[in-house]
Amino acid sequence: MNKVIFGLLVILTTALMGSSFAIGKIGLAYTSPMLLAAIRFILAGFIMAIIVKLIKRPHPSKTKDWAKLATIGFFQTAGVMGCIFVGLRTISAGELSILTFMNPLLVIIFGTLFCKTRYSPQQWAGVFLGFIGVFITMGAHLNLKTGTLLGLMSAISWSIATLLMKNWGHAIDTWVMSAYQMLCGGVLLLIGSFLFEQPFFMITTASMLILLWLAIMASIVQFSIWFFLLQKGDSAKTSAFLFLAPFFGVLSGFILLDEPVHWYVALGGSLIFVGIFLVNWTSHQVASIEKSM
Repeated sequence: MNKVIFGLLVILTTALMGSSFAIGKIGLAYTSPMLLAAIRFILAGFIMAIIVKLIKRPHPSKTKDWAKLATIGFFQTAGVMGCIFVGLRTISAGELSILTFMNPLLVIIFGTLFCKTRYSPQQWAGVFLGFIGVFITMGAHLNLKTGTLLGLMSAISWSIATLLMKNWGHAIDTWVMSAYQMLCGGVLLLIGSFLFEQPFFMITTASMLILLWLAIMASIVQFSIWFFLLQKGDSAKTSAFLFLAPFFGVLSGFILLDEPVHWYVALGGSLIFVGIFLVNWTSHQVASIEKSM
């Protein structure tokens, strides 16, 4: 692919990833957090499910594969997005995006512990730098806010989903997985909304535009571009550009919400960015999945 086009698509998809935090926080003025996340992913998942059906992508034929999709949806959509949207109530969109996108660092740790995966010294250096960044970002708070803990929980949930997709993804079409995990996760978020909050949604022009942006641009378009880039380029090197997403999260929070960028957030975030880059920027992953003892 032309390098200019590739670069523009990388910027577009990571900007959509990062800006969704600030736009989601604006949306909380019109709706309860879990309900907003639920409607976003039910709508996005439903549209994508129709698309993959129309273009005749291979669907799972076994019940256990559908159960795997539901499990991925629980961690990737319900777990990650539930924590993000509730966490936006108490901390800035920039801080939350930084904490959420530290998930590649956790993948290294969980992959080593549970999948017996071997990683290169460069990747472990990235993990070390990244966690120093997290410590700095969190350590500036005398009292950890609920949103800080939820940001960490979203990263943990995302890393679990990543490992599940790596192990199960070969048996399920990528586009089908994306569609139905969003739909399943959205349904779970809807159930959670009625169980854990008092759901409400104010129907206004602004709230509908925010919902459509989150469902279509920040979900369907963003995921489609990202999967396209992973297929066209080296997946490891392409994944390295994930460090741009929290940058755009901080930038959009500053522009759209007038959120101040404190020195400790900038310093901690910079170390996390470098850590993510080191973890992902490798021509080949020195890893082999071995059987668990």
